[in-house]
Amino acid sequence: MNKIGVISLGCDKNRVDTEHMLAFLQKDGYTFTGDPSDADIIVINTCAFIESAKKESVDTILEMSEHKTTGKCKCLIVSGCLTQRYMDELKDDLTEVDIFLGTAGYKDLPELLAKFNGERVAVANDLNKREEFNGERVLTTPYHYAYVKIAEGCDNNCTYCAIPAIRGAYTSRKIEDITSEVQGLITSYGVKELNIVAQDITRYGEDIYGEIKLIELLDELSKLNVKWIRLLYCYPELVTDRLLEYIASNPKIVKYIDIPMQHASSRVLKRMNRHITHEQLVSLIERVRCICPDMAIRTTFIVGFPDESEQDFATLAKFIQDSKFDKCGFFAYSREEGTPAYNLDGQLDEQIKADRVEKLYAIQEGIMAEKCKAMIGKVVEVIYEDIDYDNECFIGRTKTDAPEIDGVVYFTSADPLDIGEIYSVTILSTNGVDLIGEKL
Repeated sequence: MNKIGVISLGCDKNRVDTEHMLAFLQKDGYTFTGDPSDADIIVINTCAFIESAKKESVDTILEMSEHKTTGKCKCLIVSGCLTQRYMDELKDDLTEVDIFLGTAGYKDLPELLAKFNGERVAVANDLNKREEFNGERVLTTPYHYAYVKIAEGCDNNCTYCAIPAIRGAYTSRKIEDITSEVQGLITSYGVKELNIVAQDITRYGEDIYGEIKLIELLDELSKLNVKWIRLLYCYPELVTDRLLEYIASNPKIVKYIDIPMQHASSRVLKRMNRHITHEQLVSLIERVRCICPDMAIRTTFIVGFPDESEQDFATLAKFIQDSKFDKCGFFAYSREEGTPAYNLDGQLDEQIKADRVEKLYAIQEGIMAEKCKAMIGKVVEVIYEDIDYDNECFIGRTKTDAPEIDGVVYFTSADPLDIGEIYSVTILSTNGVDLIGEKL
């Protein structure tokens, strides 16, 4: 019983955990399969951030449990955020699951499997005794890019968010451990693009070094043989002029910054326990574009937070229209047990939230379509990733498109191409929020 099928749900930070877990299992002699029906053991690393993520996790568990009767599966394992948050309930409700594991015990999995004798096991993890993951990973992304998690947990305590309860306090990894891990990814897989992630990367180092050390970390990563380094999850109040000037001056840091703003009404931001105001957000956008005019700004917003009035929503809609963000995501507020916002007055109807999300997407799609049209005639660097056989073209991304969440470039080439290599492409037209071009 040594063939394992693994499904990783949720965010890229969860994916990194999965990749470490795979390395632990591989070192213990296990092999992997992408076909659940052929797996002796199935592992589902779950997400529980919002209601839709919890539903996806439970649906996946139930779907995979069928392989215990129709396939070869002898052991079904559920790990990650869902189990960390709801261990007691899941043990009673999901009797199909053999091993439950929280967010801090992935290293225990090989030992648990070695001892598995058919009896159900549940391991609740103490987040205060969380072991730091270092060392090897089994990369599950295309080999030319990787996510690099530089810290775990969060101390920001936004009122809507369950992450501190699931992942614990903010805990930075050491610079030398991160650079060693990245060097291993470069050596083993040929990684060219690093996507730096944490719940809040701008706070990096404060807990272990006594001051923020993000720039010092980026300096060390820039010395390695990578081409693109991308910054994801920067909290707005910690995006300083010094950081922006550093991004502008470092040729390996792509001119792309992800700043989750979550709202634009000062009243709603205060209820969210976000330590910034509408006016400060406007000033931040001005500073970003002044210091680094070619910077692509990505952000996300929560729509329908408790007691979000029509005026609050109008403020948010106007802010989006005026700011003309390059990339933007919208989420309907999810009422999560155990969070301060759960008990706030003014909970909104789900249909109102859905309608407001739809209106904001319509605004943003128009902005992005115009930005794409402005790219026609320009030459951009594109990292080649896939083939569209139906349209007989290649698919890639520009520096200002993060993997999986942003737009793509469809392009043709008279020459054969190598996946993961970067090519110069002339943009000829657009397809909604995607670009169409031709390799030079």
